[in-house]
Amino acid sequence: MYEFVRAHQLNFMLVLCGISGIIALFVLLSINMTVKRKIALAILELGAAILIIFDRFAYIYRGDVSTTGYWMVRISNFMVFFMTFLTILAFNLYLADLMTNECELKEVPKRLIIVLILLVLGEVLVVISQFTGLFYTFDETNHYQRASGYYLVFIIPFVALIVDLSVIIQFGKKLSKGISLSLILFTLLSIVSAVVQGVMYGISINNMTIVAMGIILYIFSLIDMNQRYEKAHRQEVEYLKEQEKNMSRLFEQTATALAEAVDEGKTHSHGHSLRVANYARDLATRSGMDEEESNKVYFAALLHDVGKILIPDSVLLKEGEMDEESMKIFQSHTVAGEKILSKIEAYPYLSEGAHYHHERYDGKGYPDGLKGDAIPEAAKIISVADAYDEMASAVDNRDPLPQTRVREEFIKESGLKFDPKYTKAVAAMIDADPDYLLKYEGEKKEYTGSMELNCTDYRSEISDGIGISQKKTKIKFHFVSNKDSENGYSMPAVILFDSLDRRVHTTEQAIVDTGYTEYGEIWFDGHTICTRAREVKADVTDVSKGLDLLKAGNFGSGVNYEIETAKYKDHVLIKLDGPDKHIEAIAALSDSSRYAYISITGENCRISNIEVTETEEEVGEKDIPRIAEEVLYTDRLESDLNNVQIDGYRTAATNSVPLVDGMRLVFHTMSLPTAHLVWHCPSVVLFTSDDKQVYGPNYREYVMVRLDGEIADDDENIENKLSVVKTDRFESWDVWKERNKKGMECIVSLRKRGNRITVTTENLGLSVKNVTILDKEAGEVYVALSGDQCVLTDIRVM
Repeated sequence: MYEFVRAHQLNFMLVLCGISGIIALFVLLSINMTVKRKIALAILELGAAILIIFDRFAYIYRGDVSTTGYWMVRISNFMVFFMTFLTILAFNLYLADLMTNECELKEVPKRLIIVLILLVLGEVLVVISQFTGLFYTFDETNHYQRASGYYLVFIIPFVALIVDLSVIIQFGKKLSKGISLSLILFTLLSIVSAVVQGVMYGISINNMTIVAMGIILYIFSLIDMNQRYEKAHRQEVEYLKEQEKNMSRLFEQTATALAEAVDEGKTHSHGHSLRVANYARDLATRSGMDEEESNKVYFAALLHDVGKILIPDSVLLKEGEMDEESMKIFQSHTVAGEKILSKIEAYPYLSEGAHYHHERYDGKGYPDGLKGDAIPEAAKIISVADAYDEMASAVDNRDPLPQTRVREEFIKESGLKFDPKYTKAVAAMIDADPDYLLKYEGEKKEYTGSMELNCTDYRSEISDGIGISQKKTKIKFHFVSNKDSENGYSMPAVILFDSLDRRVHTTEQAIVDTGYTEYGEIWFDGHTICTRAREVKADVTDVSKGLDLLKAGNFGSGVNYEIETAKYKDHVLIKLDGPDKHIEAIAALSDSSRYAYISITGENCRISNIEVTETEEEVGEKDIPRIAEEVLYTDRLESDLNNVQIDGYRTAATNSVPLVDGMRLVFHTMSLPTAHLVWHCPSVVLFTSDDKQVYGPNYREYVMVRLDGEIADDDENIENKLSVVKTDRFESWDVWKERNKKGMECIVSLRKRGNRITVTTENLGLSVKNVTILDKEAGEVYVALSGDQCVLTDIRVM
């Protein structure tokens, strides 16, 4: 290694010189250092470059007895010694600047000042040596020879570096790790190389080490500057982000305040704008918009009704249907809103939302009568969100419409008033909402209504409905009488009913809107009333645990009552336990497709601490004695596949058949008497399973295509493309539902080309086509029929 370095050291010197010179230029061009540090580092790098190049000349011209050689050897050695001291002196100045600026010392450590004086003294001694031969001399062959004072050349820098190292060790923790490491390397390696150089001749180990360490010093300094810049940039970005958040928060608060001002005092409109904004953002996200686009839709929706601030209250608060003049004034709020928001030039989407949110997809809206894709996307979303809130809110003495009704309205208006893309999104939003009874399958059984009822007259207060399913549900409550038995009747009771919103209704409009059906009443004394049930029977057993309380007519602190309910097909079992009687009541509903709820009420009493617990215990046919014959609608001709009665959403399905290209399914369908929504109709299921049955082992569903034009395609690896067209034969959704109730023949055609399956059907002018693209893992495809509240008979596979 020694011989290798010795043989190539002139090349090494040239490389080190070039690097140091370039670094010196970079340092001078740098703008991220203090002036003193820049000067010190530039002197260090430039001095190192001069040091190493003259050291190289000294080796090249040694032994050259020519006049040029004579002078070059002397000049070169002088520069080598002089620049060695100067380089270390520059390092000392660099260190001093770090102490005052980075370590935040009030003054330069005295040790560094002593080192500075010592190094200046060394420079002076180098000059004196040229005349006295203190450090070195030259022989007659022009070769460099060490003199008696030679070791001073090593002792002075050695002591200087030792002192510098002590300062670095003391204050290095206040510096960055990179800078501290570079300072330690510079001092330690320079000290070690000086010791080695003292005993080794022929290689400029010390000089090359100093130059190399100067390069490393700059590299670590550059890394530190970059890290500082990156940190500063990161902090600046964080600051700007925080400012942006603050501005966004301020904008949101201002917009919200303005929206609340518009809604204030407008009865059902209170909070309308904020609700619409939240719905709109949800719809935008479900439709594939990113966060930034969804937020734009949110703010546009938040301010969509700002134009109403210019509409007189006499128009806004007018009850009943508006006359032509009032309607014209009301509709002007879209133009007024656009005019107000157009002043916010940085956010043009705000004015678009206000101006176009009453446009219709079919072009029959206002103010401009835009159609289809000519309507801005945000406005189309706001239109859906606005309509949703309108239907889901209490308006003009009308209760909020049940979610199923709301969903049906969007399905009906898809492609007419609303963009089909966003009606699909709002249907998904309704189906996914866990807080508003979005599904009609009775999935939500927990009680969320009032925990206390103060009943004066009978039914003056009624609890929310509690769902009855095949699993037993247990209910407890506390009862306190408000009147003694001599002055009036006091007793709790339960109401058995079906309603889309799980509530008891008495007004004609609410009964229609919610599909309310009351089956009957059962009192805790055994008294029953049968209204729309086919029959209600009750067995009453007297018990003595509360008889004395009843005779006294004063329940004091009250008594506890218990209820247990369950449903199997079309029969409901209700067990009532009170202080003096045990009652087992059975109600026969009109058919198995009916849902059932019970509400608690009473007369002259206070009911509190209502607790509802759904157990995992299911009842069967033997658990509820039948009091009426089961109503079945499948007593028709049975052909290739089994007839099936589907009482609820996909509660039953036909047997399956393997899918064959060109297959047609021809069958008769009839909606059950309980059906009242457009999706109460048949559906076609494409799937695979081990036993070839729907929901069989290893079941995988590719698509469910409903005849009303909706699909269920939860498998993310399967692509489905749905097309729904209302032909000239389509009269209306009401006619469509009515014809389904009467019964009709349906034909479903299926084609298979490779991994593409096409399902087509047209019924009463509603043409439905869905293309399913299977993935590579798809197994054999089977076809079955299912649906919701309908009967499928005479099913032929052709």
